Amino acid sequence: MQQLSGHTDGGSSALRSLGSRISRSGAQRVTAVQGPQCALTRNPLYTVRWAVSPTEVREAQRLRYNVFGEELGASLESLPSSLAGHDVDRFDPFCSHLIVRAAASDQRGQVVATCRVLAPDAVKQVGGLYTESEFDLGPVRDLLPTTLEMGRVCVHPAWRDGLIVMAIWRAVGQQLAALKLDSVIGCSSVSVKDGGGFAVQLWNQLRAAYLVPEDRQILPRIALQLPQKPAAEVAIPPLIAGYLRCGGKVLGPPALDAVFETADFPMMLNLADIPARYTKRIFG
Repeated sequence: MQQLSGHTDGGSSALRSLGSRISRSGAQRVTAVQGPQCALTRNPLYTVRWAVSPTEVREAQRLRYNVFGEELGASLESLPSSLAGHDVDRFDPFCSHLIVRAAASDQRGQVVATCRVLAPDAVKQVGGLYTESEFDLGPVRDLLPTTLEMGRVCVHPAWRDGLIVMAIWRAVGQQLAALKLDSVIGCSSVSVKDGGGFAVQLWNQLRAAYLVPEDRQILPRIALQLPQKPAAEVAIPPLIAGYLRCGGKVLGPPALDAVFETADFPMMLNLADIPARYTKRIFG
């Protein structure tokens, strides 16, 4: 569960007008993406852009349903007014939705990866961060006014590679800069259908090298009951690895998400911690 040359999209004015529109079909309001973040990113295989219409948001929600609901078996609890086969929650109308669309292969035109971001101003409207539903964010509360939340990251099985993950990170990093924010927060999930062995070993590896100082550590609202005997050393999942390569840290032990049957690791990345070798890759 978890990222070219730039091409400027001429839809800036369209984004602003769509920012407060509710579609007639009851689909989610599309949050405007400001300034240069209306840009398309293109390479021969895919394009990356922020959704500019309710139709594009629904495409992202459909991919989320396919990955989370069908592939991973999560018991999704979408809003009553949402379309069947779509993952929709109360945060969606307040988020900007990133879509990665295939430009080649037999999936040409399909959305193959997505994530959403929630800016601080929108947090006030929706009443909090998604991450707050799983963790007590008290120790990092002072950082939140300049923090962007990233969530619902998912990639079609045929497109799960480092290039897609880095493309997502590049778009989110540029959004941070455009909004003059300095941090990203979010949950990165791993399945616990194996009994939790993978999750506990991953936690052992992360806390040994990537845990924030004690005064910044947060606690889950529902702690994962970690098995006493962890698995052998495990490969770090791509999204978490992306956080770590860019200088991110784990904020504390994972929470249990009973709906998704996952262990959710709280992650945070500060712009100031991004290594120089990744700065150009993210900001161009």
